[in-house]
Amino acid sequence: MTLKAVLCGCGAMAHGWMRALAMQPDLARSVTIVGLVDLDVAVARSLAEAFGLSDVEIGNDLDAMLEKTNADILFDVVIPAARQPVVAAGLKHGCHVLSEKPMAASLDEAQQLVRLAEEAGRIHAVVQNRRFISGVRRMRRFVESGAIGDLSGIHCDFFLAPHFGGFREAMDNVLLLDMAIHTFDAARFVSGRHPKSVYCVETNPPGSWYAHGASANAVFRFSDEVVFTYRGSWCAEGRRTSWESSWRLVGSKGMLTWDGEESFDATVADDEPGLLRGHRTVDVPAAPHEEETHGHASVISGFLESIRSGRPPETAGFDNIKSLAMVFGAIESAKTGQPVAIQA
Repeated sequence: MTLKAVLCGCGAMAHGWMRALAMQPDLARSVTIVGLVDLDVAVARSLAEAFGLSDVEIGNDLDAMLEKTNADILFDVVIPAARQPVVAAGLKHGCHVLSEKPMAASLDEAQQLVRLAEEAGRIHAVVQNRRFISGVRRMRRFVESGAIGDLSGIHCDFFLAPHFGGFREAMDNVLLLDMAIHTFDAARFVSGRHPKSVYCVETNPPGSWYAHGASANAVFRFSDEVVFTYRGSWCAEGRRTSWESSWRLVGSKGMLTWDGEESFDATVADDEPGLLRGHRTVDVPAAPHEEETHGHASVISGFLESIRSGRPPETAGFDNIKSLAMVFGAIESAKTGQPVAIQA
């Protein structure tokens, strides 16, 4: 069955979505883009031309487009401030909705969307594409194997200096809202634990070209006494980390480090006596399911499979709200200077 989709928000991010759809033939056969919506119809026409969508409907009124096309799916690629009414419109018209992250511009709006999806009986999911890469899946599998014993700590560093221009440079809490959520969500996924509280210091360092919050340092308490620390900056010139952060997982038997790119190093304690015991290297197996390691394409594929099967997708809104709650908990802590309980 081929599903009809309307894509709302046709800027630069939409090109990534369209490339993901074209990346795998099964996706291209499963979905037909029947409508493009953008406040600037010229932007929508440009997207249509770039991907050869000669028969697509183009407009700037989402409700009218959903009514006209009788779409099954809404792909939401708008800026965060516009997300809530766009997702609500899709659910009102009976669409399953896949949204760009973050899930909403506030926790209240996210909770509203969870309720609307439940009332509509439709799937609402979020593109947390960075949990669908090989390195993150490998870490999850390694933790589940018990190779380093009981997990006690996850520590992530993220230091880059991208000069995007556009809406990001005008955002409040830009690092936490637009990028750190990827690492927060991945830490929750890799650990299999739930966030309970956070203490965060957020700054906009000297020389920052962002309006607000280009740097953040946060300490999270997860369930089972697992601690997750995050140190990040989006205006850190010089030698960079990976976009996926650099990771150190600490367990009762050993540690795993990942540079966010190709380098894994896993070591466990040996039996030598002494003040500092020795260690030995252990292998880090490949990701268990290769088809789950293609980022956007894997998210979209899982979303479509959920529509067919009725089983919730991995990044369903009712689950992804827990990652968003980590973000807004960190923002609240930064504002108040106090630890904040996380409830979602």
